[in-house]
Amino acid sequence: MTELPSAKQFQEIAAGYDDNASASLSLRKEAYVDPAWHNVDLSEVIAKTWQWVCHVEKLREPGSYYTLEIAGQPIAVVRDREGELRAFYNVCKHRAHELLSGEGNTTRIMCPYHAWVYKLDGNLVRAPATENLDDFNAKDICLDKVQVEEFCGFIYVNLDGNAPSLKEVSGDLETEIKHWAPDIDTLTHAHRLTYDIKSNWKNVVDNFLECYHCPTAHKDFCDLVDMDTYKVTTHGIYSSHMADAGNGPNSAYDVSNATVKTHAVWWLWPNTCIMRYPGRSSMIILNIIPAGPDRTLETYDFFLETKEPNEAELDSIRYLDEVLQQEDIAIVESVQKGMNTPAFTQGRIVNDPEGSGMSEHAVHHFHGLVLDAYRRAAKA
Repeated sequence: MTELPSAKQFQEIAAGYDDNASASLSLRKEAYVDPAWHNVDLSEVIAKTWQWVCHVEKLREPGSYYTLEIAGQPIAVVRDREGELRAFYNVCKHRAHELLSGEGNTTRIMCPYHAWVYKLDGNLVRAPATENLDDFNAKDICLDKVQVEEFCGFIYVNLDGNAPSLKEVSGDLETEIKHWAPDIDTLTHAHRLTYDIKSNWKNVVDNFLECYHCPTAHKDFCDLVDMDTYKVTTHGIYSSHMADAGNGPNSAYDVSNATVKTHAVWWLWPNTCIMRYPGRSSMIILNIIPAGPDRTLETYDFFLETKEPNEAELDSIRYLDEVLQQEDIAIVESVQKGMNTPAFTQGRIVNDPEGSGMSEHAVHHFHGLVLDAYRRAAKA
């Protein structure tokens, strides 16, 4: 059981943060290096927020299923025979064995341990050799349900049974995404990149949420987009990051024949990044997965018009993998090392009230949401 922070511990971790970004310090380093705060992140942030699963294409057909782990908890998402989307803890009610693995299509959920069989709605229908048990009725047993929601072409789950729907809490995010990516439902998965990073997940999010470092660290990117048009706006539980494509040649990848001329990016609290880069119609999902106080797993999933990337898209994938990601990984791993020294406690937030790309107000917004979660945990 995760020990929740005391009121005193919350006051200490919140020290220096100010609601005014121009007067605020960043989140204190203990939130990035202390295993106790990592455990709070898992139980009070990741396990109580909407977590990305996959594109709806993987779960369109009755019987289709997809499995994953969230905050260390095994989850299965299933489309039942009536077409309803369902999610459960991927755990048999008999002896706790995993039920489904990977992804695929099935007519039933059968435990590979003792062959207990559940319908796709989670209800137990068969339990071999139980006819002599006292007070046992298969109809009384059902898999533990998890909240699941289809949102803007993707599937999300939330382990918190009391959490309001993603559509309800995300404000205008759906409207924004569908304005800039109206074909998101019809895109198809084409490629995945994976990374294992020696840094806390919040450092990875911090780095994603500001382009203050871009002129120094990402010179190719600053040619790909027009930095003079870069605008960052925070809203509730998300932030948007918009810029026009650059007008001239760039050293990242060729966008001369691009049909999408806007760099449109959204960050959804706490760890999902939804990106539409200049080029052909596409969507990239960056899923930032906490794996330890100083370890983060990342997946980059590319959803394109076709299963096979075209030449420009292959170039863009190579650029992201071999250039942009390598630059960012070096940054966040260096930051994590620095946070583990006595030389750093917290730094100043750089804020531009106009919301330019050279501002860290979206980082400040993220830190406020983290502290809100810590505050709620301290009051529990």
